[in-house]
Amino acid sequence: MSKIIRVNMSNLTVKEEAVPEKYNLLGGRGLTSQIVYDEVPPLCHPIGPNNKLVIAPGIVTGTAAPSSGRVSVGGKSPLTNTIKESNAGTKTSQFLARLGIKAIIIEGQPKDKNKKYLLKVNKTGLEIVPADELSGLVTSATVNKLLEKHGDKVGVMCIGPAGEWLMANAGVCFNDTENRATRYSGRGGLGAVLGSKGVKAMVVDAADTSGIKLADEAIFREGQKKLVEALRTHWVTKPGGALNSYGTAVLVNVLNEAGGFPTRNFSSGRFEGAAKISGEAIAEMVKIRGGKGTMGHSCHPGCIIRCSNVYPNPDGSEMVSVQEYESVWGLGANCGIDNLDVTGELIKLCNEIGLDTIEAGVTLGVAMEGGLANFGDGKKAIELMQEIGKGSPLGRILGQGASFTAKALGVARCPTVKDQGMPAYEPRAVKGIGITYCTTPMGADHTAGYTIAPEILSVGGKADPLSVEGKADTSRGLQAATAFLDSTGYCLFTAFAILDIPSGLEGMVETCNGVLDTKWTVNDVGRIGLETMRTERNFNEAAGFSKLNDRIPEFMKYEPLPPHNHVFDVPDSVLDNVWEF
Repeated sequence: MSKIIRVNMSNLTVKEEAVPEKYNLLGGRGLTSQIVYDEVPPLCHPIGPNNKLVIAPGIVTGTAAPSSGRVSVGGKSPLTNTIKESNAGTKTSQFLARLGIKAIIIEGQPKDKNKKYLLKVNKTGLEIVPADELSGLVTSATVNKLLEKHGDKVGVMCIGPAGEWLMANAGVCFNDTENRATRYSGRGGLGAVLGSKGVKAMVVDAADTSGIKLADEAIFREGQKKLVEALRTHWVTKPGGALNSYGTAVLVNVLNEAGGFPTRNFSSGRFEGAAKISGEAIAEMVKIRGGKGTMGHSCHPGCIIRCSNVYPNPDGSEMVSVQEYESVWGLGANCGIDNLDVTGELIKLCNEIGLDTIEAGVTLGVAMEGGLANFGDGKKAIELMQEIGKGSPLGRILGQGASFTAKALGVARCPTVKDQGMPAYEPRAVKGIGITYCTTPMGADHTAGYTIAPEILSVGGKADPLSVEGKADTSRGLQAATAFLDSTGYCLFTAFAILDIPSGLEGMVETCNGVLDTKWTVNDVGRIGLETMRTERNFNEAAGFSKLNDRIPEFMKYEPLPPHNHVFDVPDSVLDNVWEF
């Protein structure tokens, strides 16, 4: 029987609740956003007592469905002041689901703001225990201490110093399959919300649980078979395919060739050092150095795409997991840095301090634009990141993200929407993704509606990235599909297969039916996704946001982007049309 666990940090009490009927068919993002809409005052301060943090596994998470170990974390964002859902792949989500936990809602704040607490979750329930000994620890030290005490079979969620210091770029960290503190619900500063509740970490022990009870095992198995087949045959997701062989950084050379690879704080769309930080370069370095390095690594049990990697030091020892596309871009090309050892060190610092690598990279680009370092100066970039880890005055500014840093330094070229840094796709060269950045309720977020699929990769159709024609419909459709996908617990990368192979989408829907005892068809995907989007939009409107906030940064309208020398020429009416449904 599924349950919701409510954790009140004001009086340190725990309450188990039956799942309301309106939540029965929701999971992941659909559930976190609905609870936030229902329970969080839209005008509340994000790190004040009235915000809540919601943690929810997806609909099929915890089952044998492939690549489905995603967890959604939701709340009001300290970075954007909008509703926020950020998700990660981790065994922790699978353990929550197997314990029958539909969601955990953390609310209130402890009277003593200096106290730290641990949430212990197992088959007997949830317990709040003091954890001052974890105060100030980086994420790896936090996870290691908890594993020493609770065993290495548990799932762990925690925050680093950035979350304790309530930085708007603080993420929520989870352990991976080998218990590294490297998997992040990074975007939107939700680690600061967790820190404001006095919660340093959570341990989830799913020992002696019977697993997920399927409502219709036959339809689930049929859907599982179809989806596995699609994932194993698509060129992006198959074993030995693009993601498995080169990781997400396989996109570096692709986007660079397309002229859509943001470089030196979004001043160009092409980076001369791109090949040195590409997925191919990562794979080659792993091969040369050997040791602990590996490609084709998984973030959670049951992942068959395996796009993660472990990057080695020169001596073969482990440096960091994982050098992903957005990370090597933000901390590499966006800062004019073409050295994988430098990006690896910067990613490791983000992981340890508890920061989103995308926002950190955009922030460093703005800081370089503002004169704190020269573009290409990897040593200085590391020093600036270390300032965040020290919690120094400069570090506190940088830890608040790109928009805050731009204001502090007087920088006009600030690539953010709703105060969230843009990811690794230039909207002047890929117009559809710019529409997504502007119109998603989440702030600039490529995962909200990945138009890169048709515009650059010719997946799910083919579209000219420099054209505006039809892009509002493309963005809306992909945003709706993604909202559904984020609710299921499936990895976003399953979208490559289901966009091109109809039976894969059928299989995904059937696995949901097998869990929920629903009769959904593929025609319900858009409807369900749009319902979640509308819930999120309604929250933002109540928080004071309007279509005037769905706009690109001004400099992108008048600065032509090399090499195509395009500006972002999407009319406001096209942006507004995304929400006309």
